[in-house]
Amino acid sequence: MRSHLLNDTTAEHYRRSVTEGVERVAAKLASTQRPFTGVTPDRLAPVVAAVDLDTPLADASAALDELEEVYLRDAVYFHSPRYLAHLNCPVVIPAVLGEAVLSAVNSSLDTWDQSAGGTLIERKLIDWTCARAGLGPAADGVFTSGGTQSNLQALLLARQEAKTTDLSKLRIFASECSHFSVQKSATLLGLGPEAVVSVPVDRTKRMQTVALEAELMGCVSEGLVPMAIVATAGTTDFGSIDPLPEIAALARQYETWMHVDAAYGCGLLVSPTRRGLLDGIERADSVTVDFHKSFFQPVSSSALLVRDAATLRHATYHAEYLNPRRTLEEKIPNQVDKSLQTTRRFDALKLWMTLRVMGAEGIGGLFDEVCDLAAAGWELLAADPRYDVVVQPQLSTLVYRYIPESVTSPVLIDQANLHARKALFASGEAVVAGTKVAGRQYLKFTLLNPETTTGDIAAVLDLIAGHAEQFLGENLVHAS
Repeated sequence: MRSHLLNDTTAEHYRRSVTEGVERVAAKLASTQRPFTGVTPDRLAPVVAAVDLDTPLADASAALDELEEVYLRDAVYFHSPRYLAHLNCPVVIPAVLGEAVLSAVNSSLDTWDQSAGGTLIERKLIDWTCARAGLGPAADGVFTSGGTQSNLQALLLARQEAKTTDLSKLRIFASECSHFSVQKSATLLGLGPEAVVSVPVDRTKRMQTVALEAELMGCVSEGLVPMAIVATAGTTDFGSIDPLPEIAALARQYETWMHVDAAYGCGLLVSPTRRGLLDGIERADSVTVDFHKSFFQPVSSSALLVRDAATLRHATYHAEYLNPRRTLEEKIPNQVDKSLQTTRRFDALKLWMTLRVMGAEGIGGLFDEVCDLAAAGWELLAADPRYDVVVQPQLSTLVYRYIPESVTSPVLIDQANLHARKALFASGEAVVAGTKVAGRQYLKFTLLNPETTTGDIAAVLDLIAGHAEQFLGENLVHAS
């Protein structure tokens, strides 16, 4: 069994095994014409259940053969131009190379004595991202597993910096289109979901600052304490960016922590043409960025940034066996002092390799392409009488609804849209997402693939209409 350990004597075994795996995946990517096969849980579950994990195959080739059956054949492939569903991006090759390196070396980014250069690379990338955001010379941060963890840590810091220790008095303000992790974080922090005040949005799905100010005034008048304002720079459903300068002014007026959830919109930090959409982010106390969304990185690659490095102390605990207090005096750079995690992957390497090969503007150019595509997609939808499109996009998301001219029942139209999404997924020809707007069923394109074209969008709209029309035809016949 020692022959399977990666070390100096098994380097050739490692090279052959990984090469075979890479060749299999490359062949799969080259031959896959659809984002999905349409397999159902009922069909795939027995295949996985039949695998006897107590009887090893021993040979990597055999294991790869089996993997084809249980995973690769039916995986959902984000590189397909007709994968248009969630905030999943096709990944850039330099980042995949970084993934291969970090997995093999297996550094843990909690302490210097486990990572050395990896620690410095992560710190360099945090400094670079903070500079891009304009957070100032005292800024710092740490890589995280994703936006949910970043938002949780940001609100933890805000809670600890708040003017009261009475948790029942603390309130968090976020738009009605903010990410669900705000409510989840409030619960995990002992505040409860009722501590989150939902602020209305305008017709472009951006937080209404007049309503925010009214809520802040009401909070103070009731003897409650504004703990944090969460501004979203790229909502999950609409890609809308809250008015950051106005929110920053209110946060300062009410001496409240300002957090910007830029998990989606962080790609604007490197955009050659759209950086201005993030004006005001430099006034935030903390910022969430997800490189595995708009920087085209493999999952996971994310970070929390803070304006004042000292606030990260609220996540610091010292253990004699890991990061004793003396290491502070010795100025040993232990990243665990900043993180909610202990053992942590060297995910920063993927972004490092991407920047060293492609450069920042190379990444930003790709994000600009998908934003341009969304603008063109909006024009298609706005001109198509079969569809109602909710809002003109700031980023790369389109929310729309099939509206047949001959059907007036909102419930039946809801059912037709939901059926169309499910039927399209089952066909494997394309994958789109769904959401609700004002209680009604809508569909959603999340465009993060620069290879997708307006032709792909038009073709998918035709497919959706076809499935919806078939559903309505069958149901109207039955109803009559």
